[in-house]
Amino acid sequence: MAKWFAMTAMALALGACGDTVGERAVTGGAIGAGTGAVIGSVTPFGTIPGLIVGGVAGAALGAVTTPLP
Repeated sequence: MAKWFAMTAMALALGACGDTVGERAVTGGAIGAGTGAVIGSVTPFGTIPGLIVGGVAGAALGAVTTPLP
């Protein structure tokens, strides 16, 4: 199970590259939503609030970052 999580994390990290602000916002939002849902499911907050907060935070962070040259 740990190998599966590690491979998923690596795939998401490598697949989250984007060239434009929009691409980075979308991929950041998707990764944030997935992470928020997982964290929300194991905490008292719940899956849906975790998904929403994670998605918004991920999209915001993805939009304000700049790609490496």
